[in-house]
Amino acid sequence: MAADPRKRKLVGLGPEQETEPQGDRGPAGRFVEGSILRITMHNFLTYDHCEVYPGPNLNMIIGANGTGKSSIVCAICLGLAGKTATLGRGDKVGLYVKRGCTKGSVEIELYRAVGNLVIFREMQVQNNQSTWTINGEHASQRVVEEAVKALRIQVGNLCQFLPQEKVGEFAKMSKVELLEATEKSVGPPEMYEIHCELKTFRSKERELENICKEKASFLEKAKQRNERNRQDVQRYYEKKRHLDRIKMLERKKPWVEYETSREQLEAVKREREQAKRELRALKEEQAPMLFQIQSVDARLKPLESQMRDKTTEIKDESQRCKQKQDLLERKRAEVEDIQQALSLKQMEEDDRQKRISNTRCIVAGLQAELDSLGKQEDVQPQINQINVELRGLQEDKARLESRQSDLRREKESMRGECTLLQQQLKSLEDMMKMKEEKLRNKFRDTYDALQWLRQNRSLFEGNVHEPMMLVINVRNPCHAKYIESHIPANDLRAFVFQRQEDMERFMKEVRDSRRLRVNAVIAPCESFARRPPGRPLDTLKQFGFFSYLRELFDAPEEVMSYLCYQYKVHEVPVGTEKTKEMIEEVIRETQLRIIYTAEEKYHVKKSQYSNKTIASNSVLRPSQFLNLAVEADKRNRLWEQLKAVEQNVTAIDAQIKTLQEQQSQLDRRDNELLRRKKMLSEMKGKKRQLEQKISAKQDSLIQMEQSGIDLRQAEQEACTKTRAVNSQKVAIVTEFGQHMRSRVKLHMVKVYLALEIVELSAEKARLESSCREATVRVQTLEQKCKQLDETKTALLNTCHERLKKAKETCNIDPRENGIPEELKTAFSELPNTLDEIDAWLNEERSRAECFTGLSSGVVEEYTRRSQEIENLSRELEEKHSALETYQQNISQAKEQWLNPLRLLVEQINEKFSDFFYSMQCAGEVDLHSENEEEYDRYGIRIRVKFRSSTQLHELTPHHQSGGERSVSTMLYLMALQELNRCPFRVVDEINQGMDPVNERRVFDIVVRTACSGTTSQYFFITPKLLPNLQYADEMTVLCVHNGPQMLAPTKWNEKAFLRRARRRQTRAANA
Repeated sequence: MAADPRKRKLVGLGPEQETEPQGDRGPAGRFVEGSILRITMHNFLTYDHCEVYPGPNLNMIIGANGTGKSSIVCAICLGLAGKTATLGRGDKVGLYVKRGCTKGSVEIELYRAVGNLVIFREMQVQNNQSTWTINGEHASQRVVEEAVKALRIQVGNLCQFLPQEKVGEFAKMSKVELLEATEKSVGPPEMYEIHCELKTFRSKERELENICKEKASFLEKAKQRNERNRQDVQRYYEKKRHLDRIKMLERKKPWVEYETSREQLEAVKREREQAKRELRALKEEQAPMLFQIQSVDARLKPLESQMRDKTTEIKDESQRCKQKQDLLERKRAEVEDIQQALSLKQMEEDDRQKRISNTRCIVAGLQAELDSLGKQEDVQPQINQINVELRGLQEDKARLESRQSDLRREKESMRGECTLLQQQLKSLEDMMKMKEEKLRNKFRDTYDALQWLRQNRSLFEGNVHEPMMLVINVRNPCHAKYIESHIPANDLRAFVFQRQEDMERFMKEVRDSRRLRVNAVIAPCESFARRPPGRPLDTLKQFGFFSYLRELFDAPEEVMSYLCYQYKVHEVPVGTEKTKEMIEEVIRETQLRIIYTAEEKYHVKKSQYSNKTIASNSVLRPSQFLNLAVEADKRNRLWEQLKAVEQNVTAIDAQIKTLQEQQSQLDRRDNELLRRKKMLSEMKGKKRQLEQKISAKQDSLIQMEQSGIDLRQAEQEACTKTRAVNSQKVAIVTEFGQHMRSRVKLHMVKVYLALEIVELSAEKARLESSCREATVRVQTLEQKCKQLDETKTALLNTCHERLKKAKETCNIDPRENGIPEELKTAFSELPNTLDEIDAWLNEERSRAECFTGLSSGVVEEYTRRSQEIENLSRELEEKHSALETYQQNISQAKEQWLNPLRLLVEQINEKFSDFFYSMQCAGEVDLHSENEEEYDRYGIRIRVKFRSSTQLHELTPHHQSGGERSVSTMLYLMALQELNRCPFRVVDEINQGMDPVNERRVFDIVVRTACSGTTSQYFFITPKLLPNLQYADEMTVLCVHNGPQMLAPTKWNEKAFLRRARRRQTRAANA
């Protein structure tokens, strides 16, 4: 808002205060360290320029609402490096600069015994940055914060600085937060630090206690597990002794096996030598008889050879006889083939004669039929007439087909257009579904009511419109933010009814019966939808306005009427960046109440005090609901076009059907004519066909008569061939007889050889029978020698293998002979036979198997856990020592913190109780803690009672009324006031909710407490005071005035005002 250049905000000073800085006036001892001497504001909120000089005690700042009282509170907070969040107003420092200015400043002078501290802060609007100086020298914000903290100023502490927007939050503070704020405000500087240390110590103590408990528990469990494992370790070592003995037995066993095999080998060698001697003696006795057998074999072998040769010759002669027999069989087959060929020629000649006879009969029949056709009339004229009619039908069918093709192409075009329209409608429907989905996610009850409405629309007599956010279609999505900013969300999700009874029926069903939270409105009886705006848009275009809100969107008649009636959308203009640049001129000349620029919304009203225009602005938020535009006109137009296209397609289908029926009639006529033409053509061509058939048959008959066979000649040729084959058969039979005689001779020679072989074989058998017993004995001895050789070889290999295995088992070098002495000593204690060794092995293995579930890991785990137990014991001692140290520190810190804190709370309680007692009420403050050792749960509990019939109740945001909370807050702050730990306190409009009686009592307590000589500075801001209050000389009343006739601060002269007032009183008395 652009302020009048003559407009100033001035602060009237108390009767005993001067306008010069306190450093140059009055005794400094009246101000405590850190008190505010001067506040200078330039282009800050409502002030062009103003200086405030508060007093050292109670400063009562009075002024009507909107004059700028809270601006002084904001200046104190921001000037002393406070956060904007403390004020509860804008979150950026640029918002505290006067509208229309690019920068503003606050300067605060604080009292210090060593020299006053002047803090200056300049705030920029463009980048929300600040520039700081201390006593004229540039400084950072951190340096300013440290300087303010050194003076014990805490603008973020509600016990010291309570702005108007934070009054309600004081009662919402928890007991813990109230204790911390009180410690910071009135406690010694080290009290809050010790409290924080206690909480840290206690947290670490809990951690150490938990660690000690965990380690002690783990240590105990480890000891128990180790005790259980000790027996397992003993059993493991016992099992190991058995395994070692098993190992030694297994190492000796191969040596015993080797010795056993070696002894067996020596026995086999002796037996083998004895068997060989017996075999040689027996062979010497059998030698003469074997010589005779060999002589017979020498005579027998040539005879057997001749026998084999004769057998081969007989076989060859037999093969030649077989070949001659096969050749005779083939010649007999040739004679049969010649006779069969002659028979086939005779059958072929008989068949030719039959075919000639049949063909002559067929020709006679065809000639008779041809003679009968000569009397029929000519059918060519009828065929010509049918051809003419068929050509006409073909032309009609071509014309119908062409028409059908044109209609089909037109139909396909219509279908493509229909598909395009359906896609466009589907796109619009998808956007509607997206809007409905947003409605469902944001307002589920409204969505459920919408579904019920769509199913039961027939229950209503008048028009019922769905929620406005669904039926409003913004023409340009960029403009949706203006509509949503102007129309509340409750109305955007409201249903619009044309009739009152329909709305009542709807609300009864969905709100009362279905328990749905929905909104509904009724459109005005008289339509406002097309009502013209109060001024033409052309008169506003010079300021950058381009449209009224109504022209930015489409809506049904009743919805638009309601919005025009309720929210004047037809009279609210929308502008651009140009509008924002000349906003002051726009406000001054157009007198518009609501203005939209490109990104902001302006509310314009007139002050009740000065009749001046006041404007406030807010940034437009992005649209949430209306940014999806669904053009209703386009949607309706598309539906109409779709219906028209579908009607055209239906008409085209009817025309195509008619043409198809006509074509079917033409096809039937065409088929009928073709059938008649075919019949006539067949009648015309039958005579010609008969003539052609007769001619073809006669040609075939001539060919058959000419292709006859000479049977006599064929019989002569067959006889000649048969005589030649018989001559060949005679020569073959002669050769066959010669081969048969040669085979008989060979058989006779073979018989003589066989008789001689039989005689020699009998002689050989007699000799062999005589020496068979000796032969059996020789064979037996040879077999025995062979077996002994094999046994000797096997035992020798076994000895080598067992020796090798024994050396490998005992890890002896293969080249070394004998057993090492240490093994001999160990082996001497063990049995020397395999049976005993096996018995010992079974016994030791059985004993070892009794120790199940044991391994070297048991011993390793036992050793490792023993080391862990030792380490844990050492760590546990260290943790216990650290815990004792923390407990000693906590005990010392607790004594340093708790005793002064209890004394402090008792002092606060004493003052607080006195204040309540003076108001005929009761109140107390105590230090509350459920567990004395939980230092982060200590808190201050305030309990009050405003009526004698009730008990003391804890001060909470819910139990007491607003006025009672304000009284309790004010009195608690006054109880802190006399402790005088902070340089000043600020309380803004805390008396607004009090009743007159309590307000008067609280005011008396504030004046009595804040004006005592030992208290710090106190700022009490209020828009009103009760009449006939008790004031004190120590208090300073600062009256804040607002208006265009105010003097500039430099022209304000209080002494001149007093002199003028005294002169008027004197003149009035003299008159």
